[in-house]
Amino acid sequence: MLRTVSEPRSRSRRVDTQPFALARQPRDDVSEPRSRSRRVDTALPRSAFLVVLALFAGSVLAADDEALRLDEIELPPGFSIDVFASGIDLARSLAQSPSGAVFVGTGGLRQSDSVYAVVDEDGDGRADRRYTVASGLNRPNGVAFHDGDLYVAEISRILRLDDIDGRLNAPPEPVVVTANLPDRRHHGWKFIRFGPDGRLYVPVGAPCNICDEGDPFATILRLDEEGDHEVVARGVRNTVGFDWHPDTGALWFTDNGRDMMGDEVPPDELNVLSEDGQHFGYPYCHGQDIADPEFGDQRPCNELVPPALDLGPHVGAVGMRFYRGDAFPARFRGQIFIAEHGSWNRSEKIGYRVMVVRLGADGRPAEYEEFAAGWLQGENAWGRPVDVMERADGSLLVSDDLQGVIYRITWDAAAAAGE
Repeated sequence: MLRTVSEPRSRSRRVDTQPFALARQPRDDVSEPRSRSRRVDTALPRSAFLVVLALFAGSVLAADDEALRLDEIELPPGFSIDVFASGIDLARSLAQSPSGAVFVGTGGLRQSDSVYAVVDEDGDGRADRRYTVASGLNRPNGVAFHDGDLYVAEISRILRLDDIDGRLNAPPEPVVVTANLPDRRHHGWKFIRFGPDGRLYVPVGAPCNICDEGDPFATILRLDEEGDHEVVARGVRNTVGFDWHPDTGALWFTDNGRDMMGDEVPPDELNVLSEDGQHFGYPYCHGQDIADPEFGDQRPCNELVPPALDLGPHVGAVGMRFYRGDAFPARFRGQIFIAEHGSWNRSEKIGYRVMVVRLGADGRPAEYEEFAAGWLQGENAWGRPVDVMERADGSLLVSDDLQGVIYRITWDAAAAAGE
């Protein structure tokens, strides 16, 4: 089912933000030692593990889109949405290899244990085949592809599947990169990415709604090849999406605000790291200057780094990417797409959409507007966007863990012109 929207929409707002500095992340060359990695002790015996994978490897993806109401999705003129892959239970974080294989982590509030790869073999914009590349894991939400290998984040471990791209039918046994992360499940599932410095960045969420547990909780960590880590950002309650500015190399990330302060506060946040070690407020301060009722008297907001942009309250801002391609119109190039998973305890639901943040000439957020909306109809949500990822052809993939699908959004100049 294909949806092309030709009616313009105007739901956007201008943004006034405090100044912030942009800094270039280091781009050091990274060597290849892996001496401290070890093989995974999975819950299944090795023989059973391989049998499970063999049962699912290379299965043909069948269309099963009856529950998807794509005609309800509103997009700017000329944009269309279709299904890239379906039948992927709890589909969350996305990564891809140079060959075009899309890797899908699974996780969230419901138990999940598998990582998938989906492949568009005939190049028609829809995946034809699904492979189970790992199973028996503990909420393997995060996936990142680097130097031919797939990295997977469980709650307390980072795993690596070596040379995965050519081994989808017979995936290797995972290797443990580190098993030294906290095992707390509250905000424990992780989004991971490799930075322009070749290092792996791993967040550790706060194990609560509001608390002060100290490092490594409420941080973003940077791992080396041995699995050792250092803290690059503190005061980050729960980030499930980040990316680096394509020109400055600065790290931008979303953060989910605390609950139980009302419908309208605090906001979710879009932050930018200008130097290692900065503190972004949690649990003392939220948004630009909202002191926490429990912890706010311990550190004033003016000692902490405010968001680059206050997002909507409780929208569940998760996956984000800078758009680097040229397939979309110029007004979207170099801008930030954010998947908003949606609120869970607000009296009126909000989120359940993909937003775009436009940056001004000064590099600061200037507009925050809906790009794709319609998964929320009244108070009923039939889909929940989680991650966004640009394909080599410039299309934008959006995962949905409620429906277990990945959408593909494209732009057509003729459709935009009404031809």
